[in-house]
Amino acid sequence: MTETLTADWMAREDLAALVAALGHENARYVGGAVRDTLLGQPVKDIDMATVLPPEETMRRLQEAGIRHVPTGIDHGTVTAVLPGGPVEITTLRHDVSTDGRRATVAFATDWREDAARRDFTMNALYADPVGGELFDWFGGLEDLSVRRVRFIGDARQRIREDHLRILRYFRFQARFGTTPADEEAESACCELAPTLKGLSRERVGMEMMNLLGLPDPAPTVQRMAELGVLEVILPEADTAALAALIAAERAQAAGPDPVRRLAALLPAQVPLAEQVASRFRLSGAQKKRLAVAAARNGAPGEPRALAYRLGMDGALDRLLIAGADCTALTGWNVPQFPLKGGQIVARGVGAGPEVARVLRQVEERWVAEGFPGEARISELLDAELAGQAS
Repeated sequence: MTETLTADWMAREDLAALVAALGHENARYVGGAVRDTLLGQPVKDIDMATVLPPEETMRRLQEAGIRHVPTGIDHGTVTAVLPGGPVEITTLRHDVSTDGRRATVAFATDWREDAARRDFTMNALYADPVGGELFDWFGGLEDLSVRRVRFIGDARQRIREDHLRILRYFRFQARFGTTPADEEAESACCELAPTLKGLSRERVGMEMMNLLGLPDPAPTVQRMAELGVLEVILPEADTAALAALIAAERAQAAGPDPVRRLAALLPAQVPLAEQVASRFRLSGAQKKRLAVAAARNGAPGEPRALAYRLGMDGALDRLLIAGADCTALTGWNVPQFPLKGGQIVARGVGAGPEVARVLRQVEERWVAEGFPGEARISELLDAELAGQAS
């Protein structure tokens, strides 16, 4: 009996119009939408494969009045902009040449040939857009049923075609896989780990951050260390610290955060954290946050005072990495210090360094007392101006 795919998203009117424009015999759903539907998980992105050349795809979309963008025309990808969300439509391809970083492709008309150039069996499942008939040439359905992440064909060959597939393998293992993992896949990743050095830092950083953003990447990251993969891209990593952080996150109902988890992997050294941020091509805000987390030294201190000084993210990073209680921050908004320099000048203090000193002293008392209201701030100011404690 032929297996079929059924899902609510397949009944969308805009998708039906898209399929009609392309011709249902010319297009199939492929990749993550098929995989995630079969796993009962939410579908975020929908991709289609087609036997039509990209120019013909665009012509048909134009005739049907469907807005589209040639997002990757050199590789055969056209994005249809639909009311329910964009759909990437890619012409069937086969690789002409690859160097581990980029591929030269030629368009094809053979569905199996297109499937053979993909990375994992679970990503090479195609579905007819009308009847939902599934097409599986490489055992992807069986692998999916047992949560086995397996390369299509020869694992080493797949990795040589695109070295980033090593990191993609571990991300998929963390998201979908079970143990024991596929032996051939692990062996190939271990053997070819040095090839990761030839990839752009941005691609490596993006893949690592995607991995760290999953619910529990700690066992996978540990396995990467054991296989010598982590040593190539993040030799500074302390995998035990990551596992401890994730345990703290779970205990305090804190969601996954890749920046915090990267901070936990790194030793508490600000220059090193900044180097890693640059290596992974992280944003300026992410780099600053890593540096703040790396400046940790001893117990993090009172949570709300910490959040006032560092911001909410910085405080949560410090507290959770230390395994400290952060419930005091739940539902709490960091307040603004209401006292202004002009109010101090109005009390007879000459403008200049003395105003700044008084502001700083009152603010420190205000934070230490747990952010009291303006009446108490006035009392603290009176005491400071009088040169006595209150």
